[in-house]
Amino acid sequence: MEYTIAEFEKEIDYVFQDKALIHEALSHSSYANEKKKQRQSNERLEFLGDSVLSVVVSQYLFEHYRDFPEGELTRIRAALVCEKSLHRFALKIHLGEYLLLGKGEEHTGGRERPSILADAFEAVIAAVYLDGGLEAARKHILRFIPKHLPENHSLLFGDYKTALQEVIQKNPEEKVDYVLIEESGPDHNKTFVIEVCLNSNIIGKGIGKSKKEAEQRAAQEALALMGYSEDA
Repeated sequence: MEYTIAEFEKEIDYVFQDKALIHEALSHSSYANEKKKQRQSNERLEFLGDSVLSVVVSQYLFEHYRDFPEGELTRIRAALVCEKSLHRFALKIHLGEYLLLGKGEEHTGGRERPSILADAFEAVIAAVYLDGGLEAARKHILRFIPKHLPENHSLLFGDYKTALQEVIQKNPEEKVDYVLIEESGPDHNKTFVIEVCLNSNIIGKGIGKSKKEAEQRAAQEALALMGYSEDA
């Protein structure tokens, strides 16, 4: 276990003085329940990490985007600290590989589950904060915050349909339509294929387990072809 912790410390570029903190941050409730009194889960650390994350991101946005109104800052912060973003951040440090999970959670794909990874990411923030203080936590968090926000802020939310609409509406004569071209599979496990068209020209194609997901994927592909991305 010490070897694994050492490897994780390399991933996050932080060495813990109190190893018990990072052990706790990586302990999912399913693992803690199996170990009973021998192990505490990361849920309390997750609670604290959520607040530390919000403070650090709020201050960063406040200082770097001085012309943005309060409402826009709130929207951007919400996008940066939502489960989808935290899941993406967790993948960058291979957090799932280091989690301590119960046998049941292990066998049902817990290491890849977005909610588990997002919660553990917050728990790690709290562990760094308790071990090294606010500046250590700030340094850790800001590794994941884009230095330049995309011009189209809807991209931060993963709301590709809105982002595409905002791009297209700059030219009022342009029209976007989403067309269902294929539907397959049984009722409980359908797959949908949707094309997004600009004035009848296909500009993107998406596949999903729902029409909504397929539309988002189609819009995402269209935006990528236009040169828009979450990192641009």
